[in-house]
Amino acid sequence: MVRRYTATAIALHWLLAVLVVCSAALGLYMVGLSLSPAKLKLYSWHKWLGVTIFLLAVLRVLWRLMHPAPPLPAATPRWQRKAAAVTHFLLYLLLLVIPLSGWLMSSALGVQTVYLGVVPLPDLVAKDKVLGEQLKVVHGTLNLTLAALVAVHAAAALRHHFGDRDDVLHRMLPFVRPRTGR
Repeated sequence: MVRRYTATAIALHWLLAVLVVCSAALGLYMVGLSLSPAKLKLYSWHKWLGVTIFLLAVLRVLWRLMHPAPPLPAATPRWQRKAAAVTHFLLYLLLLVIPLSGWLMSSALGVQTVYLGVVPLPDLVAKDKVLGEQLKVVHGTLNLTLAALVAVHAAAALRHHFGDRDDVLHRMLPFVRPRTGR
């Protein structure tokens, strides 16, 4: 029988995937807008998504530590196992570091983050415009790195599914039965 991730791991994986895509799309859209109340609202929503992503990523990492990933098929080459481990580690790391870089950037630019418009988060650094501009570059670079890793992650899953014709992808897909009875 094919071992799957737990229902909680699957739900967190796909929820985080949707939130990251929404946050990235919103981030790309909002930066090109002229300063207006609408732009400020979008920035708030982007920050709320970032804080939510961070909190869910912490939960996902804790869950993963308590519930290890199901094993890869025995035929999976050693280099692929190592690549999968490194990629997953970097994905988790970026899901934690990117929101923190945004929070640091906001703090340095003197714009407090107020989660859901209700919970004011403390500034992580003193206001410093130069640092804020540097953190803006860091935040963007980290997001591009995440996009590249997500592309590699998705390509590997699709390669397993269509190329190797194994059940690796089925381990994380809800409502899809595996191909094999292994």
